[in-house]
Amino acid sequence: MNRKNALATAVAAALALGTVSVVAAQSTAAAHSSAGRPGAGFRAMTADTRREAIRTADRNAPATARALGLGPTEHLVAKDVLIDADGARHVRYDRTYGDLPVIGGDLVVHLAEDGRISGSDLAHPGAIRIADTSPKLTPADASAVAVKHAEHVKHAKTKGSDSSTLVVYAAGKAPVLAYRSTVTGAGEAGPASRQAVIVDAHSGAPLDQYELHQNVTGTGNGINVGQVSLETTQTGSGYTLTDAAHGGTVVYDSYNSSQSSPTQNARAFTKSTNSWGNGTSSSRESAAVDAAYGLARTWDYYKNAFNRSGIRNDGRGAPAYVHVDTNLVNAFYVDDCFCMSFGDGSSQNGNTPLTALDVAGHEMSHGVTAATAGLNYSGESGGLNEATSDIFGTMVEFSAANAGDPGDYYIGEKVNMPNGYLRRMDNPAADGNSLSCWTSSAGSSDVHYSSGIGNHFFYLAAEGTGTKTIGGRSHNGTTCNNDTFTGIGKDKAAAVWYRALSAYMTSTTNYAGARTATLQAAADLYGTNSQERYLISKAWAAVSVGTALPDPGTGTGSPSPSPSGSTTPPSGNTLANGTFERGTGGWTQSDDIITNSTLQAAHGGSWYAWMMGYGAAAVESLSQSGIAVPSTGTPKLTFWLKVVTQESGSAAYDTLKVKVNGTTLATYSNANASSGYVQKSIDLSAYKGQTVKLEFAGTEDAYLSTVFLADDIAIG
Repeated sequence: MNRKNALATAVAAALALGTVSVVAAQSTAAAHSSAGRPGAGFRAMTADTRREAIRTADRNAPATARALGLGPTEHLVAKDVLIDADGARHVRYDRTYGDLPVIGGDLVVHLAEDGRISGSDLAHPGAIRIADTSPKLTPADASAVAVKHAEHVKHAKTKGSDSSTLVVYAAGKAPVLAYRSTVTGAGEAGPASRQAVIVDAHSGAPLDQYELHQNVTGTGNGINVGQVSLETTQTGSGYTLTDAAHGGTVVYDSYNSSQSSPTQNARAFTKSTNSWGNGTSSSRESAAVDAAYGLARTWDYYKNAFNRSGIRNDGRGAPAYVHVDTNLVNAFYVDDCFCMSFGDGSSQNGNTPLTALDVAGHEMSHGVTAATAGLNYSGESGGLNEATSDIFGTMVEFSAANAGDPGDYYIGEKVNMPNGYLRRMDNPAADGNSLSCWTSSAGSSDVHYSSGIGNHFFYLAAEGTGTKTIGGRSHNGTTCNNDTFTGIGKDKAAAVWYRALSAYMTSTTNYAGARTATLQAAADLYGTNSQERYLISKAWAAVSVGTALPDPGTGTGSPSPSPSGSTTPPSGNTLANGTFERGTGGWTQSDDIITNSTLQAAHGGSWYAWMMGYGAAAVESLSQSGIAVPSTGTPKLTFWLKVVTQESGSAAYDTLKVKVNGTTLATYSNANASSGYVQKSIDLSAYKGQTVKLEFAGTEDAYLSTVFLADDIAIG
């Protein structure tokens, strides 16, 4: 991808790295054996080393922006830097446009040890262009409109113009000037629930909305960790629940302050002796013990498994508040205050405090997601956000090895709820709401339910199929395609997910993108032709996301439906390499069209066809000759197409034409923009029994780019 990979490898801009002390180790993924890299492959860094790495990334930001082809009004702000064992770096940036924050503008730049760009992952591909940065609506107008559009809270209200901020919204089909407003009202998180509403700054049309409390409603017991050791701090007159060993994490008694302001009545827990709680809710300290223990174990898990020091990897602990609000069946992390809150429950769950071990791990992991990929809390990325917290909350439970709460793949199993759990990772649909398999409607489902797809994937990747008893509970690894396979183990699966989250995912990553990111992470850790990477692909196929890669041991894949649940093409398909998994084999291309670039996601496997996307006048062609169209039945050409454009409106400026023997049978354009792949079907009855030439011909005008992605092409 020479011109297109101005966004990636072909640019290879030499950037000064500055001085950062790391120890070199093995380098490329090709050199890896199945033993793989330890953890997720990242080196541990001191706080000073990390700060210097971020400062260096900020100094290099202007050159990086130019290398990526960003516009003159776009600026990058370094958010984090991860360093591989071989010295390669992954620099995460936020983006601004004319000093306005860009929602969906984040990106990760991958640098080789010598400072040359080796790849990038962008939430919004390419430069951002909007016609006008002067809004027609005032902030007060935007707040009023946001109240009308709020769907997740009742009796919505705002604080007027102070509640609305002008932004560029780039998480949709094309970037637009927008307002991000915060509304409050009665919702899932209680009477003071908070919701973000994003509206067009010119028309007031709603663009997106999502809850601001990333919560696990009804989770946690909090009085069941038993007798545990706590890290506390001795003062002149006694002790406080301040954990100096874990970033100075402090647990406060909120004294029933509202969830919108948990600090209002808060007081630190102090006492003259270093013995806390009595194991029941009759002591206010008992919930604090469980919260302190859970947060410490979560910190330890991230440190021991991934060399991560706290939520933001800066060695700083976030404060936690217990006994928040009244009758609050909720626990949540809020990035704005860098804090966690835990309610005491209500009659709904037997007044059980929500401070269970997997709840603490879940909430702290929301902070890790905010500090890394920053997955938007709506659509499929919202489901991935929730799944990430369930995955790592579960891993914390396993790593803690607490006899009173053994590890399993049930979420909130300590909650006093009628069905005995909140969610199940082995069989998400068992709760009657969650999704076990991907469908085209996943992005419109509640994020707590669409998280089931990611949870189900992780369970299958870790444990494989079949029935098991884990942590004293029955588990059943069923699949959506009736496949059977073994897992790679929970530690390896977690390492793959963490590396994908921190190095490759962005705020707009969907399930197809998560598949691409985890396959790349598995290649980094265990090798491109490893069983681990192959089984990761099998687990995704088992939840209807993509198809399984060929078995590196046998060279054959397994039956795996594509994300829409489509079936294998019928017999008689003589088109060669329609999945592109053999690279350019069978195809003739006018440019470097067939690619496995991680800048975009394949529909199945790792390879796909990327046509156009220059933002300049251009033509391209991808063709294959000598294709025998079946002589019986109703032969069809089927393929999966994704269109990503900077154009707007229904006018066709950039086109992709599908031709057979030079005759155009179908035309697609920027007006067919889609958030994911859409299957297309073209009747070939007129060519029954003939040998034909198939061609995809792309044309782009001189202004604004359109990317056409094609994959899984078949004639049958």
